[in-house]
Amino acid sequence: MTNPQILAAGEWKTVTPELAGWEYVSFEVLEPGDETVEFAADGAERAFIPLSGTVSATVDDAEYTFGGRENVFAGLAHLLYVPRDTRVELTASPGAQIAVAAAPATTKHEVVLVTPEDLPVEARGGGNASRQVSTLMPPSFPADRLHVVEVWTPGGNWSSFPPHKHEHDHAGEAQLEETYYYRLRDPENGWALQRVYGPERDFELDEPVRDGDICLIPWGYHTTVAAHGHDLYYLNVLAGPAPERTLQAHQDPSLAALADDWAESGIDPRVPFVPARP
Repeated sequence: MTNPQILAAGEWKTVTPELAGWEYVSFEVLEPGDETVEFAADGAERAFIPLSGTVSATVDDAEYTFGGRENVFAGLAHLLYVPRDTRVELTASPGAQIAVAAAPATTKHEVVLVTPEDLPVEARGGGNASRQVSTLMPPSFPADRLHVVEVWTPGGNWSSFPPHKHEHDHAGEAQLEETYYYRLRDPENGWALQRVYGPERDFELDEPVRDGDICLIPWGYHTTVAAHGHDLYYLNVLAGPAPERTLQAHQDPSLAALADDWAESGIDPRVPFVPARP
């Protein structure tokens, strides 16, 4: 398994297990334009998340139309979950962008369309570690391995904090591969910082991330901070070998106690700042 790494926008097209050096998570962002995009009936379960625009999907003989937000800061996402052994054809409105997450599946479930009406507008954290979270595919979701989460972090705030890891399958922690796909409200000038570290591996990654970059995290504690004045969005995809669906994470023990102060400091008044609907 390779080390955690950041791939810059324009330097990646599709994240495959071969590229990432892991076994489960695949990820890509499509801009279909006038074309129809097809996905074969194979052993992968998939989630289709419109980042912008409207998507029409033909799944076997059923039709689904979903999405519609102008961009990721305009509202919560729709998500179409399609199980393994199911063929899909996609078309989209002009300029639409669609994130596609996939993982190998051993069991076949039903097609599920998630809409903003199904999702709470959730604030998490406290003080300058406040952020907004929308868990599109939580552990309770009727799927095999895939989990999908959207997070919005106002400029200057920390996110995925305290730093945590999904590295081992044992009590309180699950082994999960994870991608962070970043978008900035100001795509030309916005940026954030991503940290991934593994003390027992003598590993440290500290890099700026910009609009369209992606971070691949096979292991290690990780956390993100948005630059002052630059609101940050990221889309998390997670999957792993655990026999039961879970997002259990182990927090860095040297920083975990900082969360005890959040009850007193309260949520940043800017959060939540993305409505359920545009």
